[in-house]
This record gives sequence, C-alpha cells and structure tokens, in this order.
Amino acid sequence: MKRFLIYSILSISFLACKKNDEKVAETKAKEDSIKIEPTKTEADVAQLKELSPEKISTVLKSSHSDTLYVTNFFATWCGPCMQEIPHFRKKMDELAKQPVKFTFVSLDNKTDWATAVSDFADEYDIRNNVILLDGMLLKESFFKQNFQSWNGEAIPFTLIRKGDRSDETVGSMSEEMLNRKIENLLAHNSTAKVVENKEKSGISGPKKSLK
Repeated sequence: MKRFLIYSILSISFLACKKNDEKVAETKAKEDSIKIEPTKTEADVAQLKELSPEKISTVLKSSHSDTLYVTNFFATWCGPCMQEIPHFRKKMDELAKQPVKFTFVSLDNKTDWATAVSDFADEYDIRNNVILLDGMLLKESFFKQNFQSWNGEAIPFTLIRKGDRSDETVGSMSEEMLNRKIENLLAHNSTAKVVENKEKSGISGPKKSLK
C-alpha cells in the first residue's frame, strides 16, 4: 500500500512538472542522465589480481638479478599510505624504461575491492600493478618467512630489493627518502656489475713486470 502511494505521488508530481514546463524538464532529464556514472561491479574487481598469502610469498621471492623490485603494502583507508603513493607514481614514470617493477598490495577489506581499491587503481593508473590480498588470511608465519622488520602491525610497509640486497621500511616515506633508497640499490648493483664484467674480461690493475 505504501509503495502504491509513493508511486502515485511521484506520478502526479511528474505530470505537474511536465505540464508546467515540459521542454525544460526534458532538457534537465537529459543532462542528469549524462552525469550518472556507471556503478562499479564485480568486473572491476576481476581486472585486479587477487593472490593468496602463499602466492604473495612466491612473488616476493621471485628474482631477476637485473630487476629492482619495489613492493608496497597499503590500504586505501590508511592516511600515511595514501600520502606516499604519489611519490611512488612519480618514480614509476621516471624509471619507466628501466628494469624496475612496482607492485602495490592492497590490504583493504574485500567489501572495498570493487569500490575504494578499484577507484584508487584508476586514479593513479596502476590497475596492472595492484594485487588484492585478504588480510584475514595472514598468519604470523607469513611475516617471519618474508620480512626481517615487519610483523604486520603497521602499514604502509615497503620492500625494495635487487639481487641479494634489500631494504625494508615500516611507515610512510617522503619523496626524498624513497628516491634515496631506490637510487642506493640501483647504484650498488650497477657497481657490482661493472666489477663482475671487468673480472670476466680479465681487466685488472697494472701488474709488476717479472724479472
């Protein structure tokens, strides 16, 4: 009965408005229809990759000696996390032509995957770099097996690694700090590679002549 009354009232109101100014109402309706944005659906989540803690561990351990891996654990509801994301986005652009892989692991609630996380991925154009991780599945062993300083009690957390060297940061980083950490690892491995190439080529310092 209530539903019938509501529909009746809406119908009467609509007819009245149409009768007073049909042309204006029609124009406004068209404008309103253009402003309506499509609702996020499961399809949006499907475009984001969900991994189990075991799979995340595999990703963290995968390594190519010439690749720098930057893995950031975050949540869209975390202020410090969102504060540092623009620094990562800027660095991604700067290193676009270099062997550097950025990965953002979302620890948001599953109910936010299709909305907040999906919007976040689109805002920073990093949909292909975002991984969904159900934080409810994480156990103490996950942190002990993969990290030296992070126990999961605080975010953001960033792991930067290349070859046999790594750097862990618990908490938000400034742009200067992020740049320094990345450049230090890139510089170290570049130096190591030069030394290795010299050794392979038989290049060394001046030798004393034997008499």
